[in-house]
Amino acid sequence: MKKFFSLILVVSFLTALLTPWTTILAEPSYNYGEALQKAIMFYEFQRSGDLPSTIRNNWRADSCLDDGKDVGLDLTGGWFDAGDHVKFNLPMSYSAAMLAWAVYEEREAFVKSGQLGYILDEIKWATDYFIKCHPEPDVYYYQVGNGEADHMWWGPAEVINMERPAFKVDVSSPGSTVSAGTAAALAAASIVFRDTDPSYSNLCLKHAKELFDFADKTRSDAGYTAATNFYTSHSGFYDELTWAATWIYLATEDESYLNKAESYIEFWSTEPQTDIMSYKWAHCWDDVRYGTQLLLARITDKPIYKESMERHLDYWTVGVNNSRIKYTPKGLAWLQNWGSLRYATTTAFLAAIYADWDGCSAEKAKIYNDFAKAQVDYALGSTGRSFVVGFGENWPQHPHHRTAHASWYDSMNVPDYHRHVLYGALVGGPGEDGSYRDEISDYQCNEVACDYNAGFVGALAKMYNRYDERPVPEFRAIEEPEDEFMVEAYISSSDKHYVEIKTRLNNRTAWPARVSEGLSYRYFIDLTEVIDAGYSPNDVTVTGGQGSRGKVSGPHLWNEDKNIYYIEVDYTGDRLYPGGQDHYRRDSSLRIVAPSNSGCWDNENDPSFKGLSTSSDLKKAEYIPVYEYGVKVAGIEPEGTVVKPSPTPTPTSKATPTPSDAILYGDLNNDNKVNSTDITYMKRFILRRLDTLPNPEAADVNQDGKITSTDLTILKRYVLRRISSLPI
Repeated sequence: MKKFFSLILVVSFLTALLTPWTTILAEPSYNYGEALQKAIMFYEFQRSGDLPSTIRNNWRADSCLDDGKDVGLDLTGGWFDAGDHVKFNLPMSYSAAMLAWAVYEEREAFVKSGQLGYILDEIKWATDYFIKCHPEPDVYYYQVGNGEADHMWWGPAEVINMERPAFKVDVSSPGSTVSAGTAAALAAASIVFRDTDPSYSNLCLKHAKELFDFADKTRSDAGYTAATNFYTSHSGFYDELTWAATWIYLATEDESYLNKAESYIEFWSTEPQTDIMSYKWAHCWDDVRYGTQLLLARITDKPIYKESMERHLDYWTVGVNNSRIKYTPKGLAWLQNWGSLRYATTTAFLAAIYADWDGCSAEKAKIYNDFAKAQVDYALGSTGRSFVVGFGENWPQHPHHRTAHASWYDSMNVPDYHRHVLYGALVGGPGEDGSYRDEISDYQCNEVACDYNAGFVGALAKMYNRYDERPVPEFRAIEEPEDEFMVEAYISSSDKHYVEIKTRLNNRTAWPARVSEGLSYRYFIDLTEVIDAGYSPNDVTVTGGQGSRGKVSGPHLWNEDKNIYYIEVDYTGDRLYPGGQDHYRRDSSLRIVAPSNSGCWDNENDPSFKGLSTSSDLKKAEYIPVYEYGVKVAGIEPEGTVVKPSPTPTPTSKATPTPSDAILYGDLNNDNKVNSTDITYMKRFILRRLDTLPNPEAADVNQDGKITSTDLTILKRYVLRRISSLPI
C-alpha cells in the first residue's frame, strides 16, 4: 500500500514537471466577471455604421455610412476586423458564431454577470449586417473596404476619407468558405435568439439555410479573392460546410443537415502519411474542424469524433505519442507567433466545454479544466502582466488599433500614447520564448482583432460560472476629453505700429473624431490706446498672411465698455478633420496694423496676446478661442458683455431658402442645410457633450417640445434617406 501511494506521488510530481500550466494554478485571483464584461465591450469599440444612443463610451460615433452605395445597397453595420477598418466577413462570421456558442453553452453565466443583453446586442449587430450582405439566395457580399488602401492610412474610423468597395460572391464566382461560415453564425444566432426574439431567430435561420445551400452546391472559393493575403482560407471550405450544417442541425433537429455534416468528414485533412484526422492546430477563423468535431461528439457519441477531439486536447495538454505543443517558460501553450493568445484561450474554451460533457472521463476532465483555467489566467496576468487592455495590472498601453490611438497626424508615432483605452481587447501575446513588446507597431504581439476575443469570451464565461459569481458593476468607458480644437501660435514680429502672429488652427477631435466645415478663431484686442489717440477701430488694418485659406475680418465689437474687439479668421466651408497633415490643420499669419503708423499700438493689453510665445515655436494659445459654427468649442474669451455677430452660413450645398421667420428643422448648426454634421451636434447635445446648440429650435424635429433620442433617430433616418421628409 505504501508503494502504491509512493507511486502516486511520483506520478503526480512528474506530471507537474511535464505540465507547465500547473506552475501558475492557484485559487481564483481574478474578477472573471469584470474580464468577461470588458471582453464583450471590446466589440462595441469595433462597431461600424450608425451607432445607437445606448453605446457605453464617448469616443466612438457613426462611421462608414456610405458602405454599399457603390453597389446600390445599404451595407452599413458590422464590426471592423481589427485595428484597421475593413469588414472581412470570414473572421467576422467566425467571431459571431463563437459568441453565440458561448451563450449556447453558458447562458446562465451571462445572466448572472449582467452581460446577456450586451452580448446579444453584439451578436445581433453582426448578424444584422450579414443579412444586409445577403440580398439574394445566391449572392453574398463578403467584404467592404480595400485591405491595401485601408492599411495605408492611420486615423480614426469616424473620419475615413477613402472609397470602400463592396465585394461579392455569386454562382459564377462563388465563395463557399465565407458563405458557409456566415451560415454557421446565423444558425447559431437563431438558437440564442429563439426565446427572446422568435421572429428574428426565424429570419436568421432562413438566411443560414440559403447561404448553406449556396455554399454546398457551388463548393468553390473561386470568387473569394479580395481577402487574399489577409484572410485566405488555407483549410478550404469543407470544415466550414461541416460547421454550418452542424449548427443548422442544432437549430432545426433536421437529420438531413446532420447527415450532410458527417458526409464532409472524408474531406478533412489528416496527419501526414496517416489516416488520423489532423489534431495539431487550433480552432480559429480558418479552421473550425475542432469545434465542429466537439459538437458532433456530443450529438452522435461516435468514437471517431470523441477520439479525435481528445487527441487534439491531449496534444495541447499532456501530449500524444511523445509530441506536444510548445509552451513558453511561464506556461502559455504556444502555437505560433501571430496571435498566440487567441489560439490558447480558444482551445481553453473548447477544453472546458468538452470537460463538462458526460462523455469525458473524470481524469481527462480535470486535465482539460486545469489547462483551461491556466491559459485564461495567463491572459489575465498570472505571470505579472495582463494581456487584456484595461484589465488587471501592467496591461498593454499601445495596442495596434487606429481609432483607440486616435492620431490626427496619420502616424503611429503621433501622439506617443493612446488617447483611448480599448477596454477588453486581448492582444496577440508573447513569442515562443515568452518575450513581449508593448508597442503599437508590433503586429504580432500587440494586434487586436474580433477573432482574438471570440473564443476568449467563451472561456471567461466558463471561468465566471465555475469560480466567480460576484456581481459585475455597471461599467461605462466614459473618458475626459483632452484638447480637440485649438489654435497654436507665436509672435513672429511686433512693435508699436503692428503685430504679426503665426497661427495654426487644429482639429484633433477624438471624443469622437469628426469632420468640421465650420471652424473659426478669434484674436481679441484691446483698442483703448487707439481710441484714446483719436482713432476709430475702423482705422485698424487687418490682413491674413500668405497661403491662408481663412477669411479674415474685423475688428468686431465684443465689449464696448472696455474697448475689446476681435479679429476673426473664418474657415467655414473648409473641411478639417484629424486625418493627416493636410487635413487636421490650417496655418496662417495674422497681421494687425495701427492706424497711419501712429505708434500707439500696445500688445500687452490685448487679451489674446497673453501667454504667446516669441520663440518661433508654435504653442497652444489658450486665449485665442476656437468656434464651430459660432459656438465656442475651445479657448478662453475675455470677460464682459458679449456682442456676437450673426452666424455665417456655409456657402455650399444649400437647401432651398426658407423665409426669415421659418425654422429649417434639422439644421442645428445654422448652415442652411441638413446633413451628418447636424446628427453629430444632436448626438453630442443629447449625451451632454455640448451645453447648447447654435439653433436649438431646429433640433425638436418631431415638435413635441423636447429634444430626445427620438429626434435623433428621426434625423438620422432622414439624412440617410430612409424617410423622405421630417414629421413637421
